[in-house]
Amino acid sequence: MPPPPAPPSADPAADKPAPTRKMGPTLRLERKFWEAGDQVVVGIDEVGRGAWAGPVTVCAVVPAPEHVRGIRDSKELTRAERDKAARAVRRWARGIGVGHASYDECDELGMTEALRVAAMRALAELDAQGFVPDRIVLDGNHDYLKMPSKVTTVIKGDAKCLAVAAASCVAKVTRDRMMIEEAEHYPPYDFESNVGYPAPAHKLALAGYGPSAIHRRSWIFMESLCWRGVPPATGRLFI
Repeated sequence: MPPPPAPPSADPAADKPAPTRKMGPTLRLERKFWEAGDQVVVGIDEVGRGAWAGPVTVCAVVPAPEHVRGIRDSKELTRAERDKAARAVRRWARGIGVGHASYDECDELGMTEALRVAAMRALAELDAQGFVPDRIVLDGNHDYLKMPSKVTTVIKGDAKCLAVAAASCVAKVTRDRMMIEEAEHYPPYDFESNVGYPAPAHKLALAGYGPSAIHRRSWIFMESLCWRGVPPATGRLFI
C-alpha cells in the first residue's frame, strides 16, 4: 500500500513553488540594428514621469556587443538589486548619458516636453563622449524625442531590450539618490522612501504642510489640496 500523502503545510505559501523570473532582456534588437548598419545604437528610458515631486530623469545607454547578466527592468528589482545592476551597467556600457528636467520645467513645459529636454541633455552627454546615435530604441509607444528617422519605440522595451533595461536601472538609481538627498531638507514628505511618488506618508504631509519647494504644482493632485494657488515656497523648508 502506498504511503499517505503528506499533510499540507501550516503556511500556505510553503506549498507553492518558488516564483521564477521570466526571461530577461536581450541584445536581439540591438543586433538587428547593428546588422542593418546602425553602428551606434542607444537605449533610452525615463523615470519620474508619475512622481509628484522632483525631476524627471532620462538615461541613454550605448550597449557593448556582449551580453551582461543581472540587468532587468528596474521595476522588477529591489533597491539593492538596482544598485548592483547600475554598477554593472557602468562597467559594461560603451557610453552613458543622464539628463534631468527639474520640477519647475515639468510644470512650465508639461511632461512630454520635459521628457524631451531631459533626453536631449542625456544625448548631449553621449555626444561629449563621441557617440552620435544612428538608432535610438525608446521605451513606450510615443516618440517624445520627435526624431522619427532615428527612433524606434518599443512597448515594454525595458523588459525586452538590454540597452533600454540598462538605461532604466541607471535612471532609477540616479534619480532615487537625488530624492534621498532632498529628503534631508523636507523630512515630513518621506522622500527617502517614496522618492517623490504618491504614498500614504507623502499624502499626509501634503495635506498638513502643503507642497514643498520641489513639488510639481501644476499636477492634478494639487486640485484636492487647500493649498491650491499658494505661491511656491522659497528656499528649502524644515532644515
